[in-house]
Amino acid sequence: MSDYDALQARIRALTEGETDEVALMATLACEIHHSDERFDWTGFYRVVAAELLKIGPYQGGHGCLVIPFSRGVCGAAARTGEVQIVADVDAFPGHIACASSTRSEIVLPVFGKGRRLIGVLDIDSDRPDAFDSEDAARLAGILEEVFDGV
Repeated sequence: MSDYDALQARIRALTEGETDEVALMATLACEIHHSDERFDWTGFYRVVAAELLKIGPYQGGHGCLVIPFSRGVCGAAARTGEVQIVADVDAFPGHIACASSTRSEIVLPVFGKGRRLIGVLDIDSDRPDAFDSEDAARLAGILEEVFDGV
């Protein structure tokens, strides 16, 4: 399990004063990915056009390049503005299998100033049922602290 207090402190120190979205995403993807052995793929999909996500900074194997808001777990998080916790990706209607090893997933919307949707944070695990509401709350808190003023 992640030591979210230590993770948040590291991220706070590394990102203090930074406002570039891509630099922030790259830093968070690296720090979050290496903070917990459950995390098999960790990355951002950025809003690049109406109803369209494109891959951003990530850690792990190759990700899907483009995801419409209408498809998959990432699209659902972007479309609804709500965290998606999927215990079994095979049971999620319309799941996009970017990696065959993925068993469970958590996706959080990323908001900037004025609740402008910047993108989503996608974390995949090769373990079933790897994520819970504590993960969602702690990761959302980190995202809010880092991106709220961007």
